[in-house]
Amino acid sequence: MSAVSHAYLQHATRLAERGVVFVTVTLVHPEGHVPQDLGAKAIVTAEGLSWGTVGGGRLEARAIEHARGLIARAANASDAPRPVAPELIRYELQRDLNMVCGGAATLFYEMSSASTWNIVVFGAGHVAQATVSLLSTFHCNLVCIDPRPEWLGRLPTHGNLRTRLAPEPAEEVDALPPGAFVLCMTQGHATDLPIVRRLLQRGTAGFIGVIGSEPKARTLRSTLRSEGVSEAALSTIRCPLGLPIGSNMPAEIAVSIAAQLLQVRDGRATGTSASLA
Repeated sequence: MSAVSHAYLQHATRLAERGVVFVTVTLVHPEGHVPQDLGAKAIVTAEGLSWGTVGGGRLEARAIEHARGLIARAANASDAPRPVAPELIRYELQRDLNMVCGGAATLFYEMSSASTWNIVVFGAGHVAQATVSLLSTFHCNLVCIDPRPEWLGRLPTHGNLRTRLAPEPAEEVDALPPGAFVLCMTQGHATDLPIVRRLLQRGTAGFIGVIGSEPKARTLRSTLRSEGVSEAALSTIRCPLGLPIGSNMPAEIAVSIAAQLLQVRDGRATGTSASLA
């Protein structure tokens, strides 16, 4: 493996581990006088050029512009973010880019595969610690939100996990991606309620789960019902959260929650319905 290929793989791997979507641009067919050799590569993220080069100047500027457009198109898909198909584009340098080289360059654009499963955990207590640790091993984009820096600091370091310190967690709801699976695992009913209330008002969550007992579930639904929330909206809340398996040990609760998330996700993929229990 060449030094350039090794450097490319290292950089691409680091981006993938952090969950960053990127486009690899490769010079696959240089013709005449072009500013780089066959096989030259560049990595472009939503912020711009991240690594490498396909020639610099106007050719590279056009490549960066096009790659960022592909990323934006994927992010703005109407149903869910998804990679777009690879593209092969030939540029005549003088005609298309007003470059004096006079040659032509064909560039291959390929977007990295990125998870489109977003999971957001409100809370970083004992059960959330076990749940987040387990979910961080899944192919997903995971965020944990809590007002306590000392609890966020106990979470594992993993490429797909982000933590967010938020004095008022409910204020973070509006920034969540559409279709996110949201787990409310805060310090109790008083802190879960405003989060759930805002999630129902917004109406874009793909899953709303609240940890707690049957009495807590009745209190939560009764409170929201008294505020005018419809029965249809209330029926979307999974509380108690998790499948009815295992003990009350945090690790086993985490398994029951992860199993329920997989059940719902895969049930939708196959067109089957999962229980709201």
